[in-house]
Amino acid sequence: MSWAWYNYLGPFSAALWFVGALVVILGRPKAGQALVLAGALVTLVFIVGLWAYLGRPPLRTMGETRLWYSFFLPLAGVLAFRRWPYGWLLIFVSVLASVFAILNVVRPEIHSKALMPALQSVFFVPHVILYMLSYALLAATAVASLAQMRNLFKTGTIDDQLYAFIDNAVRIGLGLIMLGLITGAVWAKQAWGHYWSWDPKETWAFVTLATYLAYLHLRLDRRRPRPGLVLAILPLGFLFLMITWLGLSFLPTAPGSVHSYQ
Repeated sequence: MSWAWYNYLGPFSAALWFVGALVVILGRPKAGQALVLAGALVTLVFIVGLWAYLGRPPLRTMGETRLWYSFFLPLAGVLAFRRWPYGWLLIFVSVLASVFAILNVVRPEIHSKALMPALQSVFFVPHVILYMLSYALLAATAVASLAQMRNLFKTGTIDDQLYAFIDNAVRIGLGLIMLGLITGAVWAKQAWGHYWSWDPKETWAFVTLATYLAYLHLRLDRRRPRPGLVLAILPLGFLFLMITWLGLSFLPTAPGSVHSYQ
């Protein structure tokens, strides 16, 4: 299944996610979840088909990683929604997944069958997938923190259930990032002879990791720092995460980075 198929399957997935979000707004959460999962299933079918066509995991280019992100986002949203039934959460991940799907249709990239030697590692697939899953979870924590800050500034109170979701999602997301860093470091040792080189992407990955660690440490601080300031860390952390994943590609130093696989 070549990339050309995505011109049809991508908008179809996006339509299912968009309609699913609309159905949730109209008060039918179960039907909305089914539509969101159906969109994720269509994306998964395309990923598997593209994998077979390329003869390698579709994780090399930015467009290919966006595929995985748009697949994991709705899955994370539905799983979170089943435990913490916030309609806006499912709507957010559905709309964001749709944006990434349409972006892949509007700005397709070259998807070569070739896989450079550095990427021919057993750590390639788990490293990228761990990061994509963590990005999906941490996107949800960013919007959840904004909702919590709105509660705080509007009523002076916090939603304990929402805090439970945020804290658990940050812990899981941070754990996945740590696993991604470890697999990436071992992979780098095999490919380039060193675990860490302070490449721009690695530097920003460290900044992102430190930001989420700061959130968890402040949440455990017995001196109880102002919750609004602590919550503000999560949108900032997600901004750093987006810089690490997407923003660094536009820097002048990007072509010389070991993380440039174009």
